[in-house]
Amino acid sequence: MPILPAVTVSLVPQARGGPFVLWDDLPTACARAAAMGFAAIEVFPSHPDEIDGHALRELLKKHGLRLAAMGTGAGWVVRKLSLTDPDPHLRMHAWDFIGAVIDFAGGFGAPAIIGSMQGRWGGAVTRDQALAWLKEGLDQLGPRAHALEVPLLFEPLNRYETNLLHTVDDSVAFLSTLQTTNVKLLCDLFHMNIEEADIAGALRRGGRHVGHVHFADSNRRAIGLGHTPVGPIVSALRDIQYGGFISAEILPLPDDETAGTQTMRAFREAFGPPAQQ
Repeated sequence: MPILPAVTVSLVPQARGGPFVLWDDLPTACARAAAMGFAAIEVFPSHPDEIDGHALRELLKKHGLRLAAMGTGAGWVVRKLSLTDPDPHLRMHAWDFIGAVIDFAGGFGAPAIIGSMQGRWGGAVTRDQALAWLKEGLDQLGPRAHALEVPLLFEPLNRYETNLLHTVDDSVAFLSTLQTTNVKLLCDLFHMNIEEADIAGALRRGGRHVGHVHFADSNRRAIGLGHTPVGPIVSALRDIQYGGFISAEILPLPDDETAGTQTMRAFREAFGPPAQQ
């Protein structure tokens, strides 16, 4: 699979102000994504049951788009569910929520993303215990995604958003403890700018574990509006033979149109014109 550009679409009112380019309205979002030149959209729903799958399929077909991935962040933002909650009933609810996203996205050949729903440790919960619960959840959910022939994506977050796993090296080591081999890393350049000494080197070490990339600059704006050096990152992705989506999970600043068009400008400069799918 070639490297293709995608753009984020949030359908979660409670997440307004977050790093999503397009908002609220799937028909308008699809039309705008296609007009900007993106090959796919990455959708963050309040719950997949709130999306008409048939209508989405028709929208994607109409605009020549794909579904790149689907986020589970609303499970935390709206419902305060995580895979490391000390309450076993709430952990089961977290499994159910993520499972519903896996099932919906998998029907489109797209993976689900586990980011904020990984949770954190603290209080009566030790780090080892939280990681054990996270392992249990991923070992349950990874095979569910595998049945739909898609990976499950795990996103290392920066220290201000979780206290579990921050770097590619730590995350790869953690993946090696899982029974499932169907969990891949979502490498977000914004988080990596905070946590990695060398983003390109971390991507090379991630290698085959890299399953998705968030294309964001150091300030979480569009690439080219911060100080992240793109050339070494592009070389690293080519060295590991990455094929997949480069998705703009960025703040819509100075406005959404500028953020989207700047992302596509940066993508073309880095990777050339998007391949036709």
